Amino acid sequence: MGKAQKYVLLGDSTYPLQDWILKPYQEDETLTQRQLQFNYRLKRAHSVIENAFLRLKARWQILLKCDDCSLELLPTLVLACCILHNVCEAHDNPFNEEWLEGTEPTELPKPCQPAPAAMEDGCAEQVRELMCQYFESCGEG
Repeated sequence: MGKAQKYVLLGDSTYPLQDWILKPYQEDETLTQRQLQFNYRLKRAHSVIENAFLRLKARWQILLKCDDCSLELLPTLVLACCILHNVCEAHDNPFNEEWLEGTEPTELPKPCQPAPAAMEDGCAEQVRELMCQYFESCGEG
């Protein structure tokens, strides 16, 4: 769209809209078709992320029981598992579906209440609108 963008995290509606947190439009009857499409694509992207984390935890089940290692080691352990997982995925190393047994998709912690409007960044709406335009220009999918 002609404007360089930095990376963003995907959040749900409980997070404040920031230029680094992309969240869906508030679901109501005033949403345009373009905004509905944006919300749909954001939800699809979120499910891809959930699936990636599920596969990561299934392949490297030590991540399910990290309570038996020191806190100083934990970031290195997680990073090592992520790197090894990406190497396996990049080289089409077979993923054994049996690994998923006992690895349930878990809800990641998130705020219980929506963030107050005062926490929202006014410039962030421009980022979301730009992404909305981009999704519209890409067509269906």
